[in-house]
Amino acid sequence: MATPPSPSRDAVRDTVPKLIDLTEKVLFGDVWERKELSKRDRSLIVCAALVAMNRTEQLKGHAGRALDNGVTREELSELVTHLAFYGGWPVAMSAAGVIRDVFAARDAEKKA
Repeated sequence: MATPPSPSRDAVRDTVPKLIDLTEKVLFGDVWERKELSKRDRSLIVCAALVAMNRTEQLKGHAGRALDNGVTREELSELVTHLAFYGGWPVAMSAAGVIRDVFAARDAEKKA
């Protein structure tokens, strides 16, 4: 099943409607649904790419999706640590702050 619309997509839907259409129908409706890789593996791959490219704005949502897809907190932490040596220390430190915030938001949701 494709991922439902997100607030971040809805925020720009009127500005770039075709981009959002492609995101929902092709990226999340087709690519993410392919059986050759599990959603868990796809999440690890996407998070790694986002960390390495310093795409922290998108990392926030994908880190949450990764947790939903069965990636553990320890695995996300290790991913960031590992990529410090391949993507660079600054991108890893930026990603660490994002991952910390995602974990904190999850913890707050559990308490609510």
